[in-house]
Amino acid sequence: MDLDRPVAPHPHEHLPAAPAELTVSSEDFEDGGPLPEWAGLEAGNTSPQLSWSGAPEGTRSYLLLCHDPDAPVIGGFSHWAVLDIPADVTSLPRGAGAADAQVADGAVTLINDYGTRDFGGAAPPAGDRPHRYVFTVWALDTDSTGLDGSASVAAMQFTTLGNVLARGSITGSYQL
Repeated sequence: MDLDRPVAPHPHEHLPAAPAELTVSSEDFEDGGPLPEWAGLEAGNTSPQLSWSGAPEGTRSYLLLCHDPDAPVIGGFSHWAVLDIPADVTSLPRGAGAADAQVADGAVTLINDYGTRDFGGAAPPAGDRPHRYVFTVWALDTDSTGLDGSASVAAMQFTTLGNVLARGSITGSYQL
């Protein structure tokens, strides 16, 4: 090992400090409480209303992800992912995740783990413990991620890693 040679910086060394906290809420469920029955895949498949506040100055867009960390697959299950939500949009109505809905002008809905480009409702295995559905919103310092609807959720998260200004979550549970 050559001790005189400069060491390359770690790739994440220049990332911003821990982001500020967004407040995420819903008119349809309380944080930690159950999701409405109609948010289930077989019982309506409807995305809940979501609102967020507290974005820091410099926020130019938002990213939204609904993820079930309790799914019986490695890494959990992504139910809904939307990127490039304009900075002036701070709420989504119930049903904004429908396949035929435009979440917001310029927003891009990615393919979820069901293989569809929409909100894929809660669907834990029958008899399993309640699953958590975590709706996380990130405030970003960029207008566009440069990704299109064919990008994976992992690519979305990796691409935006250095652009996060703030984030916040609300979690609902669901059980069949």
